[in-house]
Amino acid sequence: MHNYNESAPRPRLTDILTNGQCGNLRDAWSRTEAAADFAPLPAGTYECHVHNIELFSARTGTPGVKIRFDVCEGEHAGRSLFHDCWLTPAALPQTKRDLSKLGITRLEQLEGPAVPPGRIRCKVRVALRRDDDGTERNRIIRFDVLRIDEPERDPFAPADTEG
Repeated sequence: MHNYNESAPRPRLTDILTNGQCGNLRDAWSRTEAAADFAPLPAGTYECHVHNIELFSARTGTPGVKIRFDVCEGEHAGRSLFHDCWLTPAALPQTKRDLSKLGITRLEQLEGPAVPPGRIRCKVRVALRRDDDGTERNRIIRFDVLRIDEPERDPFAPADTEG
């Protein structure tokens, strides 16, 4: 619930928009369709880049590693998928298997930036999981590294010259 100060005047669009932005925003508002809610991706195989790897704690306090994959091809390009690896004795064999695919073989590697974003291209197999309440979610069944992509060249970087 929002905590509004009832005595403070509410800002108006003209208060937060400058020089003609209000008219542009009104035009864009009237032409724009509302986006659909994100639904889980259909089950299947996707080519993705590893975006990042982060340490986290679940609401229950269980420590884990979250791998974010960004779909890089096809109609779902730009969407993200998440794979949780757990740092518990029972889950360590699977966690070590998955992290070693990404070159992470030592626990200390999780302390810093583990992988360069957008470089490790993977084939990611995704299933659709239904929770007890009927909510559908994506679940990564497995992933395999396909290759390391070269970083995109900065179009403003000086050209390489041989001298």
